Amino acid sequence: MANDREKRQQSNASLFLGGILVLLGIVFLVGQVFSISLGDYLWPFFIIVPGVLLFIFALSLAGGAGEGFAILGSIVTMVGLILFYQNTTGHWESWAYAWALIAPTSIGLGQIAYGTLKGRGEMVKNGTRVAAVGLGIFLVGGFFFELILGIGGLGLGGLGWPLLLIGLGILLLVSNLLSARK
Repeated sequence: MANDREKRQQSNASLFLGGILVLLGIVFLVGQVFSISLGDYLWPFFIIVPGVLLFIFALSLAGGAGEGFAILGSIVTMVGLILFYQNTTGHWESWAYAWALIAPTSIGLGQIAYGTLKGRGEMVKNGTRVAAVGLGIFLVGGFFFELILGIGGLGLGGLGWPLLLIGLGILLLVSNLLSARK
């Protein structure tokens, strides 16, 4: 029984590593095909790769230590992915809300991935809740900072605040009407 579990864990780890290698290959291929100088864009991989390696290391550990390293690996990987996005696009001001992808979202994603690979359903459920909260914070923050304040140049300009006030007013009116009907 333990031997089957070890084989499955090794298979999952090699599947994960194989997926990462394919993604890296695609990034390099796109760079070659479109003549993009990848040297300027690859420095975040010095953060992403150690994060992925931490996660793979976590799969070899048992108990709470494995879960801890999986979460740490997912946090480090997420920081690298955000830096890759920001470095590629120059959209550095997204840090105003992108932090929510690091904590709590990446913590939840680490729990989901580790729980799935280790067959721990309760961890997957907890991770899903944590990741959902983080994604909610990210989306609300992105909406506020990008569309209302316009920090990245995508804002609604002078229309942002009036539209926000109208939306909040409608929300209050509808909730008041619904509670009055009960």
